Amino acid sequence: MPKTRIVETDSGIQGEFTVATYDNMQRRLRDRGWIETNDIIKSGITEGLALEIGPGPGYLGLEWLKNTRETKLKGLDISADMIAMAERNAKAYSLTRRVEYIQSSGNKMPFDNNMFDAVFTNGSLHEWSDPRNTFNEIWRVLKTGGRIFISDLRRDMFFLMKWFLYIATKPKEIRPGLISSLNAAYTPDELKELIKGTRLADCEVTGNLIGVKITGKK
Repeated sequence: MPKTRIVETDSGIQGEFTVATYDNMQRRLRDRGWIETNDIIKSGITEGLALEIGPGPGYLGLEWLKNTRETKLKGLDISADMIAMAERNAKAYSLTRRVEYIQSSGNKMPFDNNMFDAVFTNGSLHEWSDPRNTFNEIWRVLKTGGRIFISDLRRDMFFLMKWFLYIATKPKEIRPGLISSLNAAYTPDELKELIKGTRLADCEVTGNLIGVKITGKK
């Protein structure tokens, strides 16, 4: 039986030092090949205009752009500080013409219906203040035939795996954030219940040793 979920935040990662520290951690994950770009591409998200929710410093979406052709991306983040970091990283990737970052929450997305060919996100689900509403918003902005990829950590992760992640997380200043994210994360069973009654009800919920995933197609 997993511990009771502890809500982390719905305001994103704020502050120049915290954002820089998080960027350092995410860049390290990218350099080691530990971000989920390949999984997103394998899920069939390979073309068109995609929406990334909670891009943080941007590496996941920027790597997706780098590894796909003639694609474009919009990133939706609640943190202005994180958007500024993502924009700097997009410039370093020479991808500023293919990506735009917008400050907003997922509760009411500033996009038209049927706008995106795909929606993906990693590591932001546990921060959503109203995930059911965000699920419905994802469906609204997605084109018919568009694909969905939502992944995050799982709270019921085996203790030794949590310990490994804790030790592997660097810089060490980010480790308390890892623990709070784990405490706020959902289990696969919780997510199966959470999507019931939403437009994502027919999507598939799966889990592995460290995470959960929601995938589907409109």
